[in-house]
Amino acid sequence: MNYDAVLADMIAVAREAGALTLTYFKRFRDLEIGIKGPADFVSEADKESELLIRKFLFERYPDWSFTGEEFAAVDKDSDHRWLVDPIDGTTNFINGMHYTISIALRRGNETVCGALYNPVSDEMFTAIKGQGAFMNGEPLKVSEQADIGLFNVGTGLATPGLFTYPGFYQRLDAIRAPISSVRIVGSSANSCAYVALGRLTGYYEESGIVDWAVGVLLVEEAGGIVTDWWGRGPEFYERTGCVIVANKPTHAYLLDKLKDAPRKDPVPTPP
Repeated sequence: MNYDAVLADMIAVAREAGALTLTYFKRFRDLEIGIKGPADFVSEADKESELLIRKFLFERYPDWSFTGEEFAAVDKDSDHRWLVDPIDGTTNFINGMHYTISIALRRGNETVCGALYNPVSDEMFTAIKGQGAFMNGEPLKVSEQADIGLFNVGTGLATPGLFTYPGFYQRLDAIRAPISSVRIVGSSANSCAYVALGRLTGYYEESGIVDWAVGVLLVEEAGGIVTDWWGRGPEFYERTGCVIVANKPTHAYLLDKLKDAPRKDPVPTPP
């Protein structure tokens, strides 16, 4: 299937959602905030953004399934499924910092195209599987940096509810010591996009596939490597959320530093 027209629709609705969320973003001090869990927030803007995206996509692709962050999934008799994070980085958003709108299209078990939009910086990241990754139409390539002392690694700070929390900060200290810097972008999707762009040499975190499905595609299409923390492929990291995205040297470095973390295996699917 040719996904050029589909991607054009994804870009269009991401921009619409961007314009909507910016109206809330500009008055972030006055937003009404709900709490879904520890350090997991939701705003009225998250819900409005998802509803806008859902309506747009169902009008054009009524037979495709939809999974978002804020409402129940809609399952259709199709092997195509939208994965939508209407505001990835809600904590950033409610504090007046950069966030992204993430729209991925899955066909079966793979992400075939995606659009990731940062409305604040007006950066639109796009990819179709096998056709490269782009930001505002310009091709992306991961960093070629191989000097450990110049690695710039992204992550998020683990909370006690995460599987990877025990020992996380000791591992972070070991990762940080020899390299240039660790950065917390505050959006899983945007962190991946920064790896694809070369702003970060690598990124690791425990997060959800809806958060980083587009980002993983961007990194792969920009020449990067994606595995779980123990070097395993999508059949593991898509179900556990423990992901590394990086250029080749940083990937090897992070694998070495994370290899002693308790291994997280997918929960078996009931028969």
